[in-house]
Amino acid sequence: MKKFINRWVVLMMSLFAFVLNAAAQTNDQPEMADAMRSNGKIYVVVAVCLLILFGLIAYVIRIDRKLSKLEQQKD
Repeated sequence: MKKFINRWVVLMMSLFAFVLNAAAQTNDQPEMADAMRSNGKIYVVVAVCLLILFGLIAYVIRIDRKLSKLEQQKD
């Protein structure tokens, strides 16, 4: 459980650093983002990206749990 919490904290810190980096770049917005934002399509792009990210995180957690069970059975 301690290992899981450590991984979770590292993940959250990485995401926080990414958000801070993205927030620092407010003046250099590409034209494509402005066009997608005005059409309302940017929310679809963000939703799909988040869905893929959460799916990958869930997959990694599931694989980690399966491996932990297999390691315990081996001992």
